[in-house]
Formats: sequence, C-alpha cells, structure tokens
Amino acid sequence: MPESTEVVAETVEAAKKAPKTAAKLEEEGDIAADYLEALLDIADLDGDIDIDVENGRASLAIVGGKLNHLVGKDGEVLDALQELTRLAVQTSSGDRSRLMLDIENFRANRRKELTALAKKLGEEAKTTGKEIKLDPMNAFERKIIHDTIQDMGLTSESEGEDPRRFVVIFPS
Repeated sequence: MPESTEVVAETVEAAKKAPKTAAKLEEEGDIAADYLEALLDIADLDGDIDIDVENGRASLAIVGGKLNHLVGKDGEVLDALQELTRLAVQTSSGDRSRLMLDIENFRANRRKELTALAKKLGEEAKTTGKEIKLDPMNAFERKIIHDTIQDMGLTSESEGEDPRRFVVIFPS
C-alpha cells in the first residue's frame, strides 16, 4: 500500500476511535428519537421521548405511556429495542452508536438497585477476604457493578460467555 494511503487509513481509524463531539451525539439522539417516534406511531402507543447526552453517549428515555410491556422480562424487550435503535442510527449516520435507551425508568431504577448490591457485596468481599461471584448479567448491568466496585477501590472481572457472563468481585 502506498505511504499516503496508509496515512489516510490510519487517520480514518483514529477518527473512529476518537470521542464523538456533543453535536454528533445530539445528532444521534435526534435520529434515534425520530426512529422511536415512528415505531411508537406504528404500534399506536403514547409516550414522550427525552433526549440527553450522558457519559459520552446519546441517552434517550421514553416516558409517560404505560409502556412496561416494551421493557419486557428483565429488560429483554428494552435491550432489543435499543439494538434496533442503534442499528437505525448507524444506517442513517454511517457511525456505530453506543446510545442508551430507557423506558419507564427501568434502567435508572436498575442502576440504583445494582449500585446498592455492588456496594453491599464489595463490603462483604473486603470483610470476608473471599471473592464473590454474581449471577449472570447483561453488559449494562455488569458495567454498573464494575464501576461501583472500582469506586470502592476493589477489582472485578467478567467471566463466562453471553448470555451466562457474570461478574466476580475480588477482596483487594
């Protein structure tokens, strides 16, 4: 490959890894909101869509429409809708999206529950000096556990393969 082509390829790769600008994330949010509004219209469902940018990613929440059935058991339907929305954004923008979708505050409530669980189990690992293995969780839930454990000055790792992937908390 000629040197100039290599430089262009390296520049493109670096741009893909660079954090997205707030404007780009807002654009992702707008594309996602349009997609979700169309989906709600097709299904004849009510709900308001809130768009935000949090932790370097677009964040959308559908609220106010009695939409618990769109969350599903353990958030399975929500996860599927999030993936579909990410694909819609990627198709429209050409960029991979890491957007987060929440419906009826399911993820917000789950974050609170998992943070409390991680703190409790982190303290238990410190006290007993033994590692603690949690039940399998999806990537969103494992990240909350890892972040909380790290904030406590402890370490954790994910083990296993999806959908049986789980977190192990180490005592120090």
